[in-house]
Amino acid sequence: MPTKHLPSRPNLAHLKYQAKDLQKTRQSGSLEANQRIREFHPRFHNSTDAQISLAKFTLADAQLVIAREYGFATWARLKSYVEKSDHADLNRPHHERIEDPVFRCAVDLLDMGDTNGLRAHLANHPGLVHQRVVFEGGNYFTNPALLEFIAENPVRHDRLPPNIVQIAKIILEAGAKADTAALGSTLGLVCSGRVPRERGVQLPLIDLLCDYEADPNSAMLPALGHGEFSAVEALLRRGAKLNLPAAAATGRLEDARHLLPNSRSEDRHRALALAAQHGQVEIVRLLLDAGEVAVEVHNQGAQHRCSNVLLNTIPFHPPDNVLFRSPLPVTHSLIPRFFLAPCVTSV
Repeated sequence: MPTKHLPSRPNLAHLKYQAKDLQKTRQSGSLEANQRIREFHPRFHNSTDAQISLAKFTLADAQLVIAREYGFATWARLKSYVEKSDHADLNRPHHERIEDPVFRCAVDLLDMGDTNGLRAHLANHPGLVHQRVVFEGGNYFTNPALLEFIAENPVRHDRLPPNIVQIAKIILEAGAKADTAALGSTLGLVCSGRVPRERGVQLPLIDLLCDYEADPNSAMLPALGHGEFSAVEALLRRGAKLNLPAAAATGRLEDARHLLPNSRSEDRHRALALAAQHGQVEIVRLLLDAGEVAVEVHNQGAQHRCSNVLLNTIPFHPPDNVLFRSPLPVTHSLIPRFFLAPCVTSV
């Protein structure tokens, strides 16, 4: 996910310097640089620190990492944005940044809950439900279809029309039901968003999207990560698989015991992070007793990120690096493992 916001007057020379600096820190063996590369360069997503250190890493590679840290798909797109004399305000609500008037009109009708107007507009523009808009400078919602705007995630108005389920059905019946990718991403946005829950439409939207064959498994991790447990239960009801991360996050201790022996390493790491995040003390202990390592910074990216989460449950960890803090009982259960962990001297 992008971690930086461009200043109001971005400087291309400074961005080039950041790329060169990333090259240098990577060459010096910086674990932080390796993690940034792993997170933002698609070629290194599943690479270990050792593999990243030994791989060819050009200035173009470094520039790609910098671009993606700022929410741009490529260095060329970042460069083009910076060189424009009239920068688009990346902090404006997404609907205000839509340049296509036909697409913008559809979003406005959606936001107003105007069923008749939206139905007529889509009939006049039958290809609209298959179009996508590009938003740069953000960490998600970068290329949404019209259907994805029903989730109000990211927040634009902090509200939804009361008839949003009917609005969603109109868009689906206009052709969006054939867009598997949009169905899946919309379900993930609904399941991880607070506005649908607060407005009482999260569960009806989940049911509607699943009725139109959205895959409930695709939205489990967003829902778990954001603690949207009502959405998690709805997804399970609609056929999502109860895997180890889901059992860990929701405190299903006996299910976790049953699933643990046959779970993949990645699922174990994720389960430990989610259990720590959501205060599931007994499951944290179960996973640690089964051999999961709370501190291990030289392994694969998924484990590296999980380890950072667990380290950040310790109160004395530097606050500027905190991702989130676990409840105190989890912290207490982790402290002994923290001091016994084999790689603690590398942190």
